[in-house]
Amino acid sequence: MVVKIYTRAGDAGETGLIGGRRVRKSVPRVAAYGEVDELNASLGAVRAALVDQEIGTLLGEIQRDLLALGAQIAGVRPEAMEQTPKAVFAEAKVSALERAIDRAEEGLAPLRQFILPGGCEAAARLHLARTVCRRAERRAVALAEQEEVAPAILAYLNRLSDLLFILARLVNQRAGVAEIPW
Repeated sequence: MVVKIYTRAGDAGETGLIGGRRVRKSVPRVAAYGEVDELNASLGAVRAALVDQEIGTLLGEIQRDLLALGAQIAGVRPEAMEQTPKAVFAEAKVSALERAIDRAEEGLAPLRQFILPGGCEAAARLHLARTVCRRAERRAVALAEQEEVAPAILAYLNRLSDLLFILARLVNQRAGVAEIPW
């Protein structure tokens, strides 16, 4: 089966949620999963600039998590999970991020002051992805104020921004690029 990239179904400003419901593209749910999609794309740009295979593999796993998280925000209902097992988003994913943060921090000097985002290209892209992650988190929080959002989604986005900051520091350290204090 060949899927056309254009359908013309969204030309009037509506989109279809998982399950078939049509909504305006301006609703908070669409804004939230749109931000998650942008975050995922920014992680793809990070991976393109990385030479560190270990971090690249971790970011690939996170990209898959973000697709599941976005599907949850887009409205995958629990009964649909049996047909879409890739869209399952479990609390354990938050714990996995915490373990990744702990591992990455082991080799870093304690942070005693703010640092300027930047450094080598991959680290600069990680810092940018971190800010996109924070924006996605804010959109998800705004959605949660109006509709139900699984607490694991909010916790995951919060933890992910922390991980991206730590990874930016680690990538700079491995590249021999000094942090610039503020």
